[in-house]
Amino acid sequence: MRVGTFVLAAQFPGQGQGEALHRAVRSAEVAEEAGLDTAWLAEHHFVPYGTCPSAITLAALLLGRTRTLRIGTAVSVLPTAHPVALGEQAALLHLTSGGRFSLGVGRGGPWVDLEVFGSGLEAYESGFPDSLDLLLRWLRETHVAGGDGRFPFREVPVVPRPAEAIGDTDPAGPEVVVACTSPKSVRTAAERGLPMLLGMHCGDEEKAEMVALWRRSAREAGRTPDEILSAPHVSAGVAQIGDCGADASEALLKAMPGWLKQGLDAHVTVDGRVRKMRDPRAYTELLCRLHPVGTPQLCADRLAATSERTGITRFALLVEGSGDLAATEENVRRLGAEVLPQLG
Repeated sequence: MRVGTFVLAAQFPGQGQGEALHRAVRSAEVAEEAGLDTAWLAEHHFVPYGTCPSAITLAALLLGRTRTLRIGTAVSVLPTAHPVALGEQAALLHLTSGGRFSLGVGRGGPWVDLEVFGSGLEAYESGFPDSLDLLLRWLRETHVAGGDGRFPFREVPVVPRPAEAIGDTDPAGPEVVVACTSPKSVRTAAERGLPMLLGMHCGDEEKAEMVALWRRSAREAGRTPDEILSAPHVSAGVAQIGDCGADASEALLKAMPGWLKQGLDAHVTVDGRVRKMRDPRAYTELLCRLHPVGTPQLCADRLAATSERTGITRFALLVEGSGDLAATEENVRRLGAEVLPQLG
């Protein structure tokens, strides 16, 4: 089982954006010290829900700050990026880090980001598969030309090529993971043989259903049994370690509702559509029930139960839910010292 952190760089009420980013960087550095596997970095624009607007830029910084920790984006928002530019950046990080970079991509939402970056609503609603395919071609081929859609361009060479591996770098190029929130996105990932990143709002049953759909869709697309069974899906969640369950839940219930309200309320849709946001306290309570929040034993048991029910063996856990730097560092250290040894 491979356990990592899910880093949002969340700005809690009363905090500055620099404070949020500093806590994000420190949580990743401490994750390496604690023996965790990966730090997954979120990307958001124009909202305090997450103050990192470029997950791949922060990934570059953290790859330079660490030596063994894998760094992944969770996710780079593909509709607001040019797939070739993102592919170039991913190849660069893959090659220079010795293969420690994972590229997670997703659709994002129908937010004003689409207006600011000039991509438009269509890029979100229907353009994701084409953008993903262009990105994958860039990461796998030596020369690439655009098509007739959003990205028409003449054939150009791929530089640097991810396959130009040195040492123990994976010659297949950087891992690509797709954030999946609907049956359509599950099928998009499965048809291309790409593992899924499943959100922290989902419980074990829903995640198990999505894994089952992925396997059926991958089989129908001609993927081999080995590809299907070994797909390294990732489950996002929340982790808060306490001496008792009440301590852990209380730490989150004190801080997360204020952050969620401030952050989610700040989202603005590009076309004026109404998006109903979750009740912040009820959502925090749900996360405490679904995920490893409690004693080290309870946290280990919940991770093991999720893995057994879903078949997922990789986890991206939000560890900054207290909103406090010192508490976040302690939470990460306890996750490494008191939970990981119980997972084998």
